[in-house]
Amino acid sequence: MKKAYKWAVATLLIYTVVAGFLLPVPRKPILNETIRNLHFHVPMWFGMTILFTVALWHSIRYLRTGKDYNDIVAREATHSGILLGCLGLLTGSVWARFTWGTWWTADPKLNSAAAAMLTYLAYLLLRSSFTDGQQRARISAVYSVFAYFLFIALIFVLPRLASSSLHPGNGGNPGFNAYELDSQLRLVFYPAVLAWAGLGWWITELQVRYSLLKSNPIS
Repeated sequence: MKKAYKWAVATLLIYTVVAGFLLPVPRKPILNETIRNLHFHVPMWFGMTILFTVALWHSIRYLRTGKDYNDIVAREATHSGILLGCLGLLTGSVWARFTWGTWWTADPKLNSAAAAMLTYLAYLLLRSSFTDGQQRARISAVYSVFAYFLFIALIFVLPRLASSSLHPGNGGNPGFNAYELDSQLRLVFYPAVLAWAGLGWWITELQVRYSLLKSNPIS
């Protein structure tokens, strides 16, 4: 089953990269060829959100059960989520450069995304500031719950309340659904969401297994 999962993720990633660059795309005003970034930037953030949700679940589970396994999964899911989040910021910055003419702008959506990532980077600093394992896990779990709901507010709520924004779906701008997402885009976009989310979980799973081996080495 795990082998089939890895092959599926690898296949979807290859398909996303190849089809994302080669398949024809609709010529939308201003976006033009940069709309191909829809297959990278947006699915990466989908994957990040899924991983942060996994981290939330296991943080709550740790607070209820005190099992080290839940703390490890929460930690590694957060690491993987931050990785996809940073890649999302990078691809978003590239997209902004070619559509808005600048790598970064004082846009409510962009600033909220940066603040959300800083919130989770603070999680890493918090973990490194404790030497006692149980205390570190417990306080990190509490912070993870707080960070998740702040993340949701920063990414999905506050930008929609802004009166002005360049980002699609915010500040009165229509989202991509309003553009009637082209069938060629859908052909790649949905597999791309599965691909990036699957890659994030694959990385998380490998890190969890490595952490368990470190804590329980085979003699």
